[in-house]
Amino acid sequence: MSRHLHLNAFLMSTGHHEASWRLPESNPVANTDVAHYQNLARIAERGKFDSVFFADSPQLIGDIGRRPAGALEPTVLLTAIAAATSRIGLIATASTTYNDPYNLARRFASVDHVSGGRAGWNVVTTAGPDAAKNFNLADQPAHAERYDRAAEFLEVAYKLWDSWEDDATLADKESGVWGDNAKVQPIEHVGRHFQVHGALNLPRSPQGHPLIVQAGSSEDGKGLAARYAEAVFTAQQTLEDAQAFYADLKARTAALGRDPSTLKILPGIVPVIGDTEAEALRLERELDDLIKPEYARQQLAKTLRVKPEDLPLDQQLPADLPDEDEIEGAKSRYTLIVTLARREKLTVRQLIGRLGGGRGHRTFSGTPEQVADAIQEWFDADAADGFNIMPAVLPSGLEAFADHVVPILQARDLFRTDYTGTTLRDHYGLARPTGRTKSLQEAVS
Repeated sequence: MSRHLHLNAFLMSTGHHEASWRLPESNPVANTDVAHYQNLARIAERGKFDSVFFADSPQLIGDIGRRPAGALEPTVLLTAIAAATSRIGLIATASTTYNDPYNLARRFASVDHVSGGRAGWNVVTTAGPDAAKNFNLADQPAHAERYDRAAEFLEVAYKLWDSWEDDATLADKESGVWGDNAKVQPIEHVGRHFQVHGALNLPRSPQGHPLIVQAGSSEDGKGLAARYAEAVFTAQQTLEDAQAFYADLKARTAALGRDPSTLKILPGIVPVIGDTEAEALRLERELDDLIKPEYARQQLAKTLRVKPEDLPLDQQLPADLPDEDEIEGAKSRYTLIVTLARREKLTVRQLIGRLGGGRGHRTFSGTPEQVADAIQEWFDADAADGFNIMPAVLPSGLEAFADHVVPILQARDLFRTDYTGTTLRDHYGLARPTGRTKSLQEAVS
């Protein structure tokens, strides 16, 4: 059987380009419109995508003058999308820094039940002091501390998901016995960050464990991914960088005794698609011309930990930026942005244009055939197992990809022509964890 791509649709209000909401056809309040997201998920399902994905952060990010702000809580949104679809996977982001394991394990198990086994959790540690101030903290915990907490958080979640055996529910009307108490066990977890008695107040879900996704590319992030993740979302600008990341993470996974093929690496790509290359480039220019540079400069300054006045629009980045070791949040994205600007000698104005489409993810404008070629090049070169598709404009960009790029990939035998399973794990070719069957001392699957 041929190796097939995995495609995830990263959905964000009117699209990933920050000026997409200003286009005549865009709905500027789509960010809170459930019907909008249900329609997008149906388009992605029509294109046989593995999954849809929602980013999230427990804070109001950026200047609301810049682009649509405010996001529906994604696990709640997933339940509405589950009712409007039947096969596509449903992935939401949730922070291990500003949640507790019991509530979050229950929430994702609930989505897995509601959707018939289509839930996935993008595990993040949440960078930035603003989120911390929403949770009784003066500043964010240190980078290493956040990742240490995340590792224990996942271990507790696994224990909770496995605290019910698969056959604990009997539903025996004749005997009057609904469930077998011997097959539901407290987890009695006592660790550095958490003390959790358990068991979970929900039977084991269709997938056993929701699919675990991770998106950090720092050293700590890669370490967490190698140990726990089943899919990784990453931002890579060049083929060489993507190949190096791919090889490194697969090697780390193997070194921990895991089969590297069970970890799917999905770089982000922002495709701008036109019937001709000239049409695609025209749309890209139209979007870039709608960026308000002062808003964008303020956001860039915040990311780089400098003042906006230190970033003249028509000059390159200053030489004396903070070292990555001084950055406590979003280390990998900071490095990507600075490396991109230095490598291509971009002015601040040019850098803003590059980041406006995908915040550091690779952007590509062209015909459906050219987009398919770009995807195949990285896939064939061991730089990706698939892609996190980030349309610049929604819904039109997703429709163009599903209706015009996907058929080309299918014709090349690079992508499925139909779903072959019912769960998100089926789509990613991953086995269902067996869980515990006898005692709490058994290893987590």
